[in-house]
Amino acid sequence: MDDIRWIFFDVGSTLVDETVAYDNHARSMLEKASLVGNDVSFEEFDAARRRFALEGLDGNSAARRHFGLEKTPWPSCDEVLFPDAFDTLSYLKSKGYGLGVIANQPIGTKDRLEAWGILGFFDNVTASAEAGVSKPSPEIFLMAIEASGCHASQCVMVGDRLDNDIKPAKALGMKTVWMRTGLASIQDPSFGNDIADCMIERLCELKDIF
Repeated sequence: MDDIRWIFFDVGSTLVDETVAYDNHARSMLEKASLVGNDVSFEEFDAARRRFALEGLDGNSAARRHFGLEKTPWPSCDEVLFPDAFDTLSYLKSKGYGLGVIANQPIGTKDRLEAWGILGFFDNVTASAEAGVSKPSPEIFLMAIEASGCHASQCVMVGDRLDNDIKPAKALGMKTVWMRTGLASIQDPSFGNDIADCMIERLCELKDIF
């Protein structure tokens, strides 16, 4: 990591704890499904998303498709900044790194970062709704890398999902840090051993890397 100049972050389950949001989102979809006779318990849904996560998939999305659930509005009010996020970002900024965001997010990402009190740490925010392209497409990563003015090898991607964050970033030559939170925390580390350069479970562990 000696030549690293920029560190990019995913938002959900990386900077922000979405545990309660995902559970409440699932319950709202299950409640809506029950109105049309599609009765699936939360326990069944939870078991399915864990099973799919263990297979290396996006467990929540895979479980939703498996049970044929219709999406309901995402409860963004249930998202909570990880308690060590502010201090970790402050530390990395003080070390001279450029900090950025590469995330699949709806319109208003900067407003949400501002509401969480961390927008000021970021020199670049590349979010799918504004960028017009979503991860894992390499295009969104290339947009952020170009804005940084650095080579891909001088950039790091920190994210929780192997499919959306780690694999596409690594394919472009970026360094990667796999943050095992949420459903990623139950995945076998062997899923990421041949992909991620480092694995962490809490943001503050980045202080030991950079």
